[in-house]
Formats: sequence, structure tokens, C-alpha cells
Amino acid sequence: MEKIYPVMRSDAEWQARLSPEQYRVMRNHGTEAPGSCALLGEKRPGTFVCAGCDSPLFEGKVKFESGTGWPSFNEPIEGSVETTVDRSYGMVRMEVHCATCGSHLGHVFDDGPPPTHLRFCINGVAMNFAPAEAEEAVR
Repeated sequence: MEKIYPVMRSDAEWQARLSPEQYRVMRNHGTEAPGSCALLGEKRPGTFVCAGCDSPLFEGKVKFESGTGWPSFNEPIEGSVETTVDRSYGMVRMEVHCATCGSHLGHVFDDGPPPTHLRFCINGVAMNFAPAEAEEAVR
């Protein structure tokens, strides 16, 4: 039985909303090439949101440089992501997906810095960035 998420779309709707690369990563559990995303160097205050449903995922202040080639974060915004066991490619990892639309975001590992010691390794194409200035203008 497939899980029901607050945001559900048909396959055709996902394909219309997402770029081919976003669709491959987010709906088919793909991985973007390391070092290829524009958000890798993003350091401004703001919020990283799901490219599939615009739900807030990570605050910019918890982003860190992991040296892996993907945006990495210490912790998500509470309730924004869920994890499942991923046994693909002969490995056992924890997959991270959006709690609002179920889209694949990346994986979480236990080799991050304090205080959480977690590294949420997220595909940049799975996110958009909302700078803090823009967030303040909306309020």
C-alpha cells in the first residue's frame, strides 16, 4: 500500500512540474552528479525548500561544507522529512524524503559534525532556496 502524503500528484503532473533531472532524482530515487548543483555554495541566510511542493526542509544556518559535493545539513526543520531504509546498490542507507510530498531528497549519515553528528546529504536539484530577505518581505 502506497503512503498518502498531504501533496499528491499524478506522474504526468510531476513530469510537468519538475525538470527531467529533478524528476529523475526526486521521483525515481536518482542522484545528481557531485559538485553539479548551484545550491552547493549557497551561504546566505534563508530556507531550503522542496522543489516538488515548496515545503520548508532546512534552515541555511544548519548547512555545512562536507566536502562530498552535495549540500549537507546537520538537521531538518522539525517534521519536514521522513526516512526509510534504502537497500539499493548492495548498501544499507537511510533515505531522506519530503514528509509533505514523498519526493526523494537524498540520504542521512552519522558522520556529521556536532551537535547532531548527522549529515543530511541532499541532492541540490531536489531543493529551491528562499533567501531570508524574501521571506521577510512575505511576512
